Amino acid sequence: MRTAILMALLTGILMAIGDYFGGMQGMTMMLIFSCAMNFFAYWNSDKMVLAQYNAQEVDKKSAPELYGLVEKLAQRAGLPMPKLYIIPSNVPNAFATGRNPEHAAVAVNSALVDLCTREEVAGVLAHELSHIKHRDILISTVAACMAGAISTIAQWGMILGGGRDENGNARSPIGGILIMLIAPLAAGIIQMAVSRSREYEADRSGGEISGNPDALADALLKIESFAKRRVMAHASNATAHMFIINPFSGVNMRSLFSTHPATAERVKLLREQADEMRHKGTLRGI
Repeated sequence: MRTAILMALLTGILMAIGDYFGGMQGMTMMLIFSCAMNFFAYWNSDKMVLAQYNAQEVDKKSAPELYGLVEKLAQRAGLPMPKLYIIPSNVPNAFATGRNPEHAAVAVNSALVDLCTREEVAGVLAHELSHIKHRDILISTVAACMAGAISTIAQWGMILGGGRDENGNARSPIGGILIMLIAPLAAGIIQMAVSRSREYEADRSGGEISGNPDALADALLKIESFAKRRVMAHASNATAHMFIINPFSGVNMRSLFSTHPATAERVKLLREQADEMRHKGTLRGI
């Protein structure tokens, strides 16, 4: 239901863009395009995101330790083993994608494995598996695909000449500028709405799956410290909400339009969860 609502909202934005640049004909074309885009995004958006970051699939032979860690965590979470990808990058980060738990993938940057401890990597992987378990991955992946399309179409519409009314007369360029600015912003707000609340839940569930919320908290701080100093290759605003830490963390993360909650607040909640688990004697490693 959430995915259907998201697709409807993004379709509405595309139709509004079509109406401005081509009137009724443009709106009809955008309706047809958005329906085709929705269908394509449902089946192929995960492949597009993985290809964007040059993610390479690995297995038990090529990455035995990492694969074994994901396998063990998936068993704890009661999930089928997802496909595992490594992104060549010197900035640690990770995301999950796919359309359901049976067709899911987890992608981690190579720097995450190199710079984080085993427990920290386990915490990050558990967070991503939580997104898979709670079926957040489809809506976040479709949002990435559609938001990128909206932004591109709005910008190219202005480049190719702006909008015209039903009589073929040129419309005010101010309206076109507003469309170019508002359409990607509207898509970004939708992304924010479907991602921020889910990050808290994925942190909590990830702490339970890994058995060590403190390690996940340490990983979040470490990943953010790198993200503040450099932006990973091929990162885009359309896919930023998918990562465990926004790859554009150098920008003020307290912004109203941030796709992620503040890392300090996430860490605080994880520390409290760890204290509670420690008190109950349920804190464990992997």
